[in-house]
Amino acid sequence: MIAIIKYNAGNIKSVQNALKRLGYESYITDDPTTILNAQKVIFPGVGEASTAMKYLKERGLDELIKSVTQPFLGICLGLQLMCNKTEEGNTKCLGIFDTDVKRFPLKDKVPHMGWNNFESIQGELFNKIQKSDDVYYVHSYYADLNKDTVAVCNYITPFSAALQKGNFYATQFHPEKSAGIGEQILKRFLEL
Repeated sequence: MIAIIKYNAGNIKSVQNALKRLGYESYITDDPTTILNAQKVIFPGVGEASTAMKYLKERGLDELIKSVTQPFLGICLGLQLMCNKTEEGNTKCLGIFDTDVKRFPLKDKVPHMGWNNFESIQGELFNKIQKSDDVYYVHSYYADLNKDTVAVCNYITPFSAALQKGNFYATQFHPEKSAGIGEQILKRFLEL
C-alpha cells in the first residue's frame, strides 16, 4: 500500500491519478498508523510552507515523517518542507536535508514554470534518464545545492532538482506532471 500524506496542500489527486495509471493503489491520509504501515510514502504538495508546517505539527506528522523507514518521496513543496527552513514565511521545516530553501530573485521571471532539463543527475531514481530529458516545474522557491543533491537544474541559478538521503527522496519538479519521463521516475521509486 502507498500512503499519500494529506496536509492541505494541492496536487494530491494528480499524484494519486499518476500512481493509478502505473497500476498502483494508494490512500490519501494523515493517519499516523496508516503512514507508518505503508510500503511507500509520498509527500506531494503545491501550497504555502508555513500553513503546511502548521498542519503537520498540529497532527504530530512533523515528527512522524522524520521517523519513517520505508521509501519516502517528497514532491515540490514536499521537498522544500524536508529541508531545514524556507524563506517562505521564514518557516522552520523538517530538517531531513541539511540545506535551506530560498526565493528566486524577484527581478527575474518567477515562478519557474514549465519544462526544463537537468545539468546533472545521479542515483537510483534516474536510472535510464538522460540529462537532456525534460521535467515539469512550478515553483518560486528552491533548495540550494548540497551534499544530498542528486539532480541539478539551472533556472536563474543552479538548484537541487532532486535530493536523496537514505530512504528519503525528493524532487522539486512534478514527476506526476512530467509525462513519460516523470512516470519512469515514479516507477523507479515505486520499485525500490
